[in-house]
Amino acid sequence: MSTTPPLQTQVQLTINGQTHALSVTRATTLLHVLRNDLALNGPKLGCGLGQCGACTVWVDGEAARSCIMPAQELAGREITTLEGLGTLDQPHLVQQAFIDAQAAQCGYCLNGMIMMAARLLQDNDDPSDYDIRRALSANLCRCGTHIEIMQAVRLAAQRLRAQKKGAA
Repeated sequence: MSTTPPLQTQVQLTINGQTHALSVTRATTLLHVLRNDLALNGPKLGCGLGQCGACTVWVDGEAARSCIMPAQELAGREITTLEGLGTLDQPHLVQQAFIDAQAAQCGYCLNGMIMMAARLLQDNDDPSDYDIRRALSANLCRCGTHIEIMQAVRLAAQRLRAQKKGAA
């Protein structure tokens, strides 16, 4: 009895501004491509069902769960990962706020928390605690660092407003 390998499809994905030509199957998720093919390890595999938020990326500027997104369906779309927000030398202001507020314990949820917080601040640079909680509500943190995460988002919002004020 012979088994045939899954059919491979060529796809070009634009991730963090760079185009990548990849060979994927229908079952290959974006998360698999990011972590296994491109060594972008910000997004994590948490639940594998799109429910915990550890795998959050942006697709065309909107938050999406990469663990349930077929990679072959994302050609022509702009994908941004945690690595695309900032660099080690120049972290995104949300990344820096999470560092400064020491908003990590095990760090597994941070990818999703940071991606969702950065997305929130694009639309609302002065979010209430309710706004922050609502934006992060679909992201699970098993360690209970919610207080520090809230502080980090408030700090990032404060810095963003100061940055905008200084530029005006």
